[in-house]
Amino acid sequence: MKKSKYRATAITIFLLLTLYFLAPLLIGEKPAFISEKIWPGKLKLGLDLQGGSQIDLYVDLTDVPQKEQDSAVKSALEVIRNRIDYFGVAEPSIQLVGENKIVIQLPGLDDHERAKELIGKTALLEFKLVLTPEETKTVINRLDAYLEKNIDLYNMTHLKDSSNTPLEILEDSLESNDKNNYFSMLVKSDMGRYYVAKEDKEDLKTLLADSVFAANIPSGYQIAFGREDKQDSFGDTPIYFLNNKAELEGKYLSESSVRISGDSDFRNANKPYISLKFNREGSRIFERVTGSNINRSLAIVLDNTVYVAPNIQDRIRGGEAQITGQFTLEECNDLVIVLKAGNLPAPVNIGKTSSIGPSLGADSIRSGLMAGIFGVLLVVLFIIIYYKASGVNAAIALSLNIGFIFAALTAFNATLTLPGIAGIILTIGMAVDANVLIFERIREELRAGKTIRNAIDNGFSRATVTILDSNITTLITAAILYQFGTGAIRGFAVTLSVGILSSMFTSIVVSNAIFDNFVTNKNRDKLSI
Repeated sequence: MKKSKYRATAITIFLLLTLYFLAPLLIGEKPAFISEKIWPGKLKLGLDLQGGSQIDLYVDLTDVPQKEQDSAVKSALEVIRNRIDYFGVAEPSIQLVGENKIVIQLPGLDDHERAKELIGKTALLEFKLVLTPEETKTVINRLDAYLEKNIDLYNMTHLKDSSNTPLEILEDSLESNDKNNYFSMLVKSDMGRYYVAKEDKEDLKTLLADSVFAANIPSGYQIAFGREDKQDSFGDTPIYFLNNKAELEGKYLSESSVRISGDSDFRNANKPYISLKFNREGSRIFERVTGSNINRSLAIVLDNTVYVAPNIQDRIRGGEAQITGQFTLEECNDLVIVLKAGNLPAPVNIGKTSSIGPSLGADSIRSGLMAGIFGVLLVVLFIIIYYKASGVNAAIALSLNIGFIFAALTAFNATLTLPGIAGIILTIGMAVDANVLIFERIREELRAGKTIRNAIDNGFSRATVTILDSNITTLITAAILYQFGTGAIRGFAVTLSVGILSSMFTSIVVSNAIFDNFVTNKNRDKLSI
């Protein structure tokens, strides 16, 4: 009696939990009277079912010491995981394959270009002083002199055609003994601001990447590209001449957030910007730097790109700064994500990217469901024909088993994949196998002349040992698959493990309870099996 009470309690809890976590699948949208806090989430679908993006990344370990490479890869994996969590992709899969390859699957995300840009940023935030006009002129003259003698080393023959040279450049050339100021032709000046034309940008990149050319930039100085203004119809890119040394770094950043400007100037009103706040030490440094460089420009540099270079008008206390510009709200959110998630310890190179459309996922779901439905129907039909009324018992247990699998996947925030559906179908066969062992054992007991009650009790007790042995070995195999497998294989291992545990409970506990309530407690003389 006590045993039956415990069993009834376990089955009741089992059924209630199953119904609770299946509610989103059965009902759909959350009813208005139920709180969001207690409403379970929906079953998540994997990349192969929902569609989305897959990105292969390779951590560049070229400049990382051998003993630090393993740590760098693990740190990169964690930073990327944090960025994707902030990005808000449901149930991403992030796997380390080999020594430095990271495979990222983002279900439901179609904009993989945005994801690539977000994930690939190193997020190196620096504050650097912009050079004074005199210092900038020194840099330009040095590079003009170098190119005057070495222009033939570079494939820039169009610079030799002075017919397209702006008037102000021609005047500068005349003042410098008719020398060809090739760098001045490349980097143009307008009211103290420098920029490179769209058609010349790649040439300037080539020069800055050349170690010999870079060595001619005066020590302590650097040249950096500004952020492109997408609203600029000419496509010009700002150029900044900076101190190489950073006055303040992102490691002092304590908070970053997106805000909307309330500026009365119509050009900036209601525009998103990024608010930065430094920790105590960073605030002291920021106050010192701004106080010592009034009327100079301080560039905010992220991954060697200048986002904005405001003029310092006064000492700034409180450790707060802003990144403003022609940003969309999405761009601001992405920048805040990389700032919050931290710096990548080493650069990452983006390899293969692929997209899976939702139509392919829908086909996979349809095929998987059809296979599952036909599989269940055939198994149920067979077991009812072969075991008669007892087969109905097995069919009920099998139905509860399938429901519990989906409920468990929802409860543990697991992701259902196509291999996972295969695992569920395999579990259905294994669940029926347990019932077959029990029913055949009961038949043997009946043939030996035992009463129905004794035959059922002995059948369950003796078959249980065999069921446990076979299922435990399968569970061990599933654990090994999960530990050493990736993505799809792990999905198969999870659903297989959940299905095995569920099938053992339904076959041994639920099925036994059904026999007790509808057969042995009714003093029947004959068992349909």
